[in-house]
Amino acid sequence: MFDVAVIGAGVIGTAICRELTRLDLNIALIDRENDVSNGTTKANSAIVHAGYDCTEGSLMAKFNVLGNKMFDKLCDELDVEFKRIGSYVLAFSKEEEEELKNLYQRGLNNNVPDMHIVSGDEIRKTEPHLSEEVVAGLLAKTGGIVGPFELAIALAENAVDNGAKLLLNNEVKDIKKEEDHYTIITNKGEIKAKYVINAAGVYADEIHNMVAKPTFKITPRRGQYYVLDKSCGSLVNHVMFQCPTKLGKGVLVTPTVHGNLLVGPDAQDLDDKEALETTSERLSFIANAAKKTVKNIPINMAITEFSGLRAQPDVGDFIIEEAKDAKNFIDVAGIKSPGLSSAPAIADYVMNMVKDMGEFKENKNFSPIRRKMVRFDQLSDQEKAKVIKEDERYGRVICRCENITEGEIIDCIKRNVGATTVDGVKKRVRPGMGRCQGGFCGPRVMEIIAKELDKDMKEVVKTSLDSNMLVGRTKNQ
Repeated sequence: MFDVAVIGAGVIGTAICRELTRLDLNIALIDRENDVSNGTTKANSAIVHAGYDCTEGSLMAKFNVLGNKMFDKLCDELDVEFKRIGSYVLAFSKEEEEELKNLYQRGLNNNVPDMHIVSGDEIRKTEPHLSEEVVAGLLAKTGGIVGPFELAIALAENAVDNGAKLLLNNEVKDIKKEEDHYTIITNKGEIKAKYVINAAGVYADEIHNMVAKPTFKITPRRGQYYVLDKSCGSLVNHVMFQCPTKLGKGVLVTPTVHGNLLVGPDAQDLDDKEALETTSERLSFIANAAKKTVKNIPINMAITEFSGLRAQPDVGDFIIEEAKDAKNFIDVAGIKSPGLSSAPAIADYVMNMVKDMGEFKENKNFSPIRRKMVRFDQLSDQEKAKVIKEDERYGRVICRCENITEGEIIDCIKRNVGATTVDGVKKRVRPGMGRCQGGFCGPRVMEIIAKELDKDMKEVVKTSLDSNMLVGRTKNQ
C-alpha cells in the first residue's frame, strides 16, 4: 500500500512527486510509457514564461509568476541547464502596439517584474536579424529557456533518490474507490494508494472520470515545430513571440539551451490524443509565419521537425483541486502553457494540499541536490584531461555532432531513472540531437546500452517496448 500514487510522469507529475518526497511518505510515480517525460513534456516550446499574458486572478497567472521565480534555485539543485535570456512580444502595427500595452498592464496586475515597452529600432540594436516590420515590443527580462524533458528526468531522479518508486509501462485501465484507499488497476496489476494525484496530461479527464462524475474535458491541441542547426542558434538572442491570438501565443523563434534555434508551434485542436504526426501544410504555415519575425530565417537549415500535444481544458484555467465526489483524489489537469513555467509552484501547492489532508511529517533525510553530470563539451581543456584521467571512457567521443562521450552515455544509463532506450539516452545527454540525427552515433549508442544493461542488441528499442530497431543480421557469418 502506497501513501500517494502520482499518475503521470511528465514535468508536472515528476515535480509533484519530488516535492512529496519532502514528506515522510511511501510514493509511487506511475506512467504508461517506457520512460518519464514521453508526453507533452517531450515536445513543447521549452519556455519559462514571465507571466504577463495570463488572465488576472487565474491559477495560470498565480502559478506562472510564482514558478518563474523558483527556476534558478531548482535548476541549480538539480543540475539542469536554464538561461534567463528574456523575451519579447512583437507588435507589427499600431493596433498590436495597443495590445502590448494591455499585456504590460496585465503583467503589472500579475506582479511580473522587469517589463518594458520599447521601439522596434531599440530592439534591433541587440536583435539585428529582426524584421523591419516590427514597430515595438514588450520586453520581459524574467523570461527564460530550459530543457523540459531534462528537467522532468532530473525531478524524477531526485524523487527516486529520496525514496519514491517509479512504475513505468503501467497503463491505468481503471480506478476503484475503496473504503480508505484507491485501487489503481493497470495492465501490470493493481496498485493501492490512500491518495491519488491525477497528472495524466491529455488523459487527465479520462482518469478523473474513473472515480468521479465528469466535470471537465481535455482537448488535445497539437503544435508542430522546426529545430534548426546550431549554426542558426545566435540568429536571435531572446525568446521572440508575436502578439497572441485566441489559439495561443503564436509562432515563436527562440534559442534553445543547447544552442539550436526552435521555430513554432502552430495550434490545431484534434480529437485524437495520439496524433503526433507532422504535416507539410502546417510546417509551411509555421515557416511563413516565422518570416514575419525574422525575414530571412533559414528554414532550410532545419535538422528535424516534431509535434506535441497540449492539454486544452474546457474550463479556461488550470484545474488543481480535490475531486468533489472522490475524497483524497486530486486533479492536476489542463496544465497547458504556461504549465512548464508553473510546474515548481504547482508542485509546492499540491504537496501542501496533501500535507494538510493527512498531517504528514517531514522527511528528515530529504536532499534537494542531484548528483552533477559531466558535460564534456563544456569543460576546459584542463578539466577534460582530469576527467579522462579519472575515467578513460570520457575520452571516447561517440556523438561527433554534439561531442558526447561514452562516459556520459554510461553515466546516464547507470543513474536512478537511467536510460534504457536509444531515445532515453538522447533525452538525457543528447547523442542523436545534432545535425546527423543519430545517423552515425546511433549504432554505437545501441551497443553501449546493450552492454551496460546486459541485453542482446535486438532487445534495445528506440522508445516504447515495441519499437525494435534490429530484427536480425543482414548476413550470417
